[in-house]
Order: sequence, then structure tokens, then C-alpha cells
Amino acid sequence: MTDLPLSHAVAGAPPRLRTWRVHRIAPWLYILPATVTFLTWVYEPLCRAVWLSFFDWNMLPTSEKTLVGWENYRNILGLDQLWQAAANTGLSIVGLLPVAVALPLAIAIYTEDLPRRARNLYRALIFVPMIIAPVVAATVWRWLLDPGHGIVNLGLQALGFSPIDFLNDPRYALWTIIGITGWKLMGFSTLIFSAANANINPSLIEAARMDGATHWAIVRDIRLPLLSSNVLFLTMMTILLGAQWSFAYINVLTQGGPLGATTNLYYLLWDFGFSSLSVGWASASAVLLFAMFGAIAFVLLRLIDRYSFHDN
Repeated sequence: MTDLPLSHAVAGAPPRLRTWRVHRIAPWLYILPATVTFLTWVYEPLCRAVWLSFFDWNMLPTSEKTLVGWENYRNILGLDQLWQAAANTGLSIVGLLPVAVALPLAIAIYTEDLPRRARNLYRALIFVPMIIAPVVAATVWRWLLDPGHGIVNLGLQALGFSPIDFLNDPRYALWTIIGITGWKLMGFSTLIFSAANANINPSLIEAARMDGATHWAIVRDIRLPLLSSNVLFLTMMTILLGAQWSFAYINVLTQGGPLGATTNLYYLLWDFGFSSLSVGWASASAVLLFAMFGAIAFVLLRLIDRYSFHDN
């Protein structure tokens, strides 16, 4: 018996079989554009960074890439500048958590019972910094914090305090960057918490009030447990991306100074790649950063799965 071509076999298949085959292939065709985009813009650059981390190259097309093996990694791990940047990154994350998670959570909860118009006004005012371009916001803050004529220092002098050079004093520079970054992120976090808080079933709140629960008891036993997944999510986002979000303010306001006081891991990576033109060092730093934050993300995702509470 002669074998028929595949096209004839499919065409001659029963209608139900053809429909089954189409339905099985269609989902893969739907996700194909997103998959191709993801592979092109995420995994291909990641693989290229891993490959370049083993070479010495200054990014010029006319220069040759020199294979150096693990030397880039050894040199980077031996830098005191790296460990200072890592410490600054950790301190930035710790400083951002209250401003980017705890304070927006409190604002979202305690403005929920306000009249609708007042509640929307509060949230709009808090969200405004989020829509300001980072470079514009940094420029405005440079003027506000000017040690001689800035509004902040003029206010301190009116209260009897000495002017503070917020951006050039190593004691205050990092905390200033943390404050500006937190001011920028507060609106986004408040929006997330407000939306989640408004989605809580009102019957749970009413039942608790009928049973004599106080406002704090409702917050503690109903609102906070039902907002736990959002709290953990924003905590994870702050830990993984907090230092990255502050990059624009560091680049515009302090350039990593004074004396490296505001240099974090992301700014150090950028400095290797675009100031020193050392592609090997920048790629090795990126790989180390990816591995470290990838491990942290894995642990945080496990914690979110374990401790999140949902109202079914």
C-alpha cells in the first residue's frame, strides 16, 4: 500500500480530528510573538553577558576580544569598591522598605473610611510624584536641597539649625537618595494597596462590626491578613528593584559620591560599562548581580506562596 503525503493525510482526516489538531496548535501560535520577544530581549542579552564576562574588551569594534577566563570575576570580587556598593545597596533596601511598603499600607488602610472625594484627593496627591520624570524630579530636589538657597535649608535655618549639605556630605547623601526614591515610589505602592483594600469583601467588615470588633481589630484580623500577598509582593519588588529605581537620582545628583557613599551595585555596573568601557568587568558584575538577586527572588517567591492568605 502506497503511503500518502502528510498534507493528504491531514486533509483526509475526520473533521473532529482536524479540529482537535487546530485547537492543540493554536495556543502555541498565540504565545509565539511574546516568546520570540522574550527570547530576543531577555535571554539573548543574558547569554551574551555571560559570554562577554570571560573576555577583556573595550567595546570598540576595531579592538579584539581577549579571553581572560575567570580573571574578571576574581578582580571584581577583590575590589573594596564592590563591597562598599553592596553595603550601600543593602542599606538602601532597608531604608526603602518603610517608605515603599509600611507607610503606603498605613495610608491605604486609614484613608479607606474617608469620604470618597477626600480619599481620592489624598491618593491623587500621593500618586503625583510617580508620574514625574526621574531626571526632572532630581533637578527639582537639587534646587530644594541647595545648602545656600534651597527651601529645605532655609526652613532649617528659620528653626535655628545649621544648613546641611545633603548631597555632598557622606553622612547624609545616601539617606537623601533613599528619601527621594521612597517619595517617588510611595504613590505606586499606595495605589496597589488601595486597590487591594477596596477589593476586600465588605460583608466581612460589617460582620466584624456587628460582633463588636474595634477598628484596630478589623485592621489586624481582616485587612492585614487579606493584604498579606500584596505586602509580600511589594516587599519583594523593593528588595529586588529598590537599588535600580534609585539609579537616576544617583546619576543626576551625586554620581556615586561623595567618596562612594551613594554608589550601589547597579551604578557600579553602569560605571564599569560606560565610564571605564570595560565590557568584561561590566558583564561579570551583571552576571554576579543576576545570580545573587535570582537566588533572593527564589526564596522570596517561596515565602509568598507559603505565607500569603487569600479570601476564597
